[in-house]
Amino acid sequence: MNWKEPLLAVVLLVAAGVAPFTASTYSVEVLILFLINLILVSSYRILTTTGDWSLSHVVMMGTGAYATALLSKWWDLPIFLTVPLAAVVAAVVGLIVVTPLLRTKGFGFFIASFALGELIRLSWIKFRDPFGGARGMIGIPSGEMWEIDFFEPIPYYFFVLVVAVASLLFMYRLDHSRIGKTFKAIYTDEGLAESLGIDVQRFRAMAFVTGAFFAGIAGSLLAHRLGAIDPKNFDVNTMVYLIIWIVVGGTSTFWGPLIGLTVMTIVFEWARPLLEWRPLLFGGILIFFLIFQPGGLEGVFAQVRDRLAARRRGKADRTSAGNQES
Repeated sequence: MNWKEPLLAVVLLVAAGVAPFTASTYSVEVLILFLINLILVSSYRILTTTGDWSLSHVVMMGTGAYATALLSKWWDLPIFLTVPLAAVVAAVVGLIVVTPLLRTKGFGFFIASFALGELIRLSWIKFRDPFGGARGMIGIPSGEMWEIDFFEPIPYYFFVLVVAVASLLFMYRLDHSRIGKTFKAIYTDEGLAESLGIDVQRFRAMAFVTGAFFAGIAGSLLAHRLGAIDPKNFDVNTMVYLIIWIVVGGTSTFWGPLIGLTVMTIVFEWARPLLEWRPLLFGGILIFFLIFQPGGLEGVFAQVRDRLAARRRGKADRTSAGNQES
């Protein structure tokens, strides 16, 4: 068993537990948003392992956010119920969306997913009742549990941390499971996978629905924290940021998107004073990685690791040859 990944996970958990007590209030809010985005970007990678790239994933996140708003405002449900129920609603909507999409592949899937996602998002704008129309919905309660008020940043941070760790652990296990390997087999050679008896359409739908489920969790957590949601929060501009995180990090491993999100979050915060130049900066980063480093940052790490391993092997071979001569 590889001991490096569990050790890294323990170190990160310890750092995450200490971080809110040493950071400013603003930094804690940034960390909360970062954890929510961790769930979102990891859920999107599930789709990409089958070769499907969707432009409607942030709409699935929005579905979870709107479901949370309706469940918490209309039925006054507590947060420990609204989060999983919102995820289920997002998964059901994802199933409805992916059913016609299964007739398409590649670029057709990409564009058709955008059209269906916009259909859902525009319905939030069109129908003021119950979705609030173009102004969205306000007054979403932050929630509480065991008399702990999640309006305060640090309690909500730890709540999101627990949900994020549980979600990431499930997605990690899924990625290394038989189902996850089937997803990757479909991406590698769909025809060969089908000839081996794999129901390709069923597994593509499973990947999309599973991704939508966890995107719904991210949307629910976001809605509770912001206290208000707007259809513009889930438009194509937000989707572009998600794609940038994925492209920068890479999709070959589970850790790639997480690395991409971490790096781009740092760049995003650094570029806050450059508000007018930020789209140009992010666009340039996207183009750079697509052209010069299509494997993302995880590809760079893999290249460095392979070179170091080759150097160690060469050094060992020279040492062995020297011993034989002596």
